[in-house]
Order: sequence, then C-alpha cells, then structure tokens
Amino acid sequence: MLLHHLLVQLRYRIVSVFKNGILKIASVGDCGLRVIRKGQMIFSTFPLEHYFDCPYQLSSEAVTQTYLDAIVSTVNLQVGDTIIMGSDGLFDNIFDQEIVSVVTTNDDVSNTAKALADLARNHSVDTKFDSPFSLEARARGFDVPWWKKVFGMKLTGGKLDDITVIVGKVKNT
Repeated sequence: MLLHHLLVQLRYRIVSVFKNGILKIASVGDCGLRVIRKGQMIFSTFPLEHYFDCPYQLSSEAVTQTYLDAIVSTVNLQVGDTIIMGSDGLFDNIFDQEIVSVVTTNDDVSNTAKALADLARNHSVDTKFDSPFSLEARARGFDVPWWKKVFGMKLTGGKLDDITVIVGKVKNT
C-alpha cells in the first residue's frame, strides 16, 4: 500500500498507518476522521467532550486530559479507501452524506480536500443552513429565545471555526 507508515497529528488526534493495511487511531477532542469505501462511510470517530462544544484538550498539565484519555480504534484498509481527517470546523459544518458526495465526485485528493474546505467555509457563514452544529445544539437544549420560536424561528447556521482538511487515498505500490 502507498501509505506504508504515515504518522499525522491533527490538533488532538494521532493517526498511524502500518504496512499491513491497518489504520490505528488514537482520538482525543473534537477533530474527526472518516473512512470511505466504494461510496459508503465505513468508519467515523466521534468527539470527546466534557459538555456541548467543550472538547477534551491534550495538555501537559496534571488536571487536564492526556493520551490515556484517547479512544483507540483500528480499521482494516483496502486499496481505494479514502481517509478524511479534519478539524471541528469541517465536521460542525458538513454532514457525512455531503462528505461522501464530495469524495465520490472528485478523483484527486487535493481537489477533494479543497472542495470539502470550501463547502465547510460556505456553510459556516450561512445563517440559514441547518448545520450539524446547529442540529446538535438544539438537541442539547440550546435554541433561540421563546419569543423567536413564536414566529417559527429556530437556531440555525453554520459555525465559524478553523477548518482543516486532510485527504488520503489508499493505493497499491
């Protein structure tokens, strides 16, 4: 496989791919990772939070999270799999089905990463877009004041945040 041994740290996530095709993931915080195979999402991480929008943070301080708090996962990769890693600015603004759609319509990993970042940026500034972040906020009890609800309003919009996207494709060597 092309990704013989890759070590990537994306904010609070460490990922390593070994020669045998096994992706090992240690995850802390709200960055994310998705694996897409043949147009289907086969693996997804989830954020580790103290409470809504307050993710775990790695630190050298004794009172915070360390690598021991990581959730460790493994995925058996196959040739053709696409790995998407991103900051919360990506996953707070783009639904998984949108990610799959972008991946399946782009052959080049650079174009895919740019398309995902552009889509996340566009959603993040769209006050009417019902984003993953706004859906989760409402599910956790955050919404507009009662008087706005009387007029049929609800909490919507993307979340302005840093947007980092890394896309990799598994290939034969």
